[in-house]
Amino acid sequence: MSEAPIGAAAPKPAARPMSPYVSVWRWHLTMAVSIGHRATGVALYVGALILVGWAVSLAAGPGAYDLFRLILGSILGKLVLIGITFSLFFHLANGVRHLVWDFGAGFQPKTADMTAVAVVAFAVVATLAVWVAAGMMGALA
Repeated sequence: MSEAPIGAAAPKPAARPMSPYVSVWRWHLTMAVSIGHRATGVALYVGALILVGWAVSLAAGPGAYDLFRLILGSILGKLVLIGITFSLFFHLANGVRHLVWDFGAGFQPKTADMTAVAVVAFAVVATLAVWVAAGMMGALA
């Protein structure tokens, strides 16, 4: 391995293609679902922290548990729980979509678009079903 002589200019790195910025691409559903998959993964971590908070408040006694229920029972708390429910179903459905991709199927643009719509539709319908069922059982009171 030869060294460049002292004072000689270092060789320039090869010109490499730059990754285009998000603003360069035309937005499409599969791009949004891909970003949504990452966002719902983060939301599920928040949901895990809420679950830990529930367990800690339960262990801390009735006063702490009542405060926790009061917070999650508020309008904002219910919106957060609805968001976490949506995130769970979205991430699940898109994970199944990725599993199909791992087998080499579903990469055609029309199929990818159709499965992206199916992911969003499943997440919306499943979230509504869970919350309607919870309301009918009196869990939202």
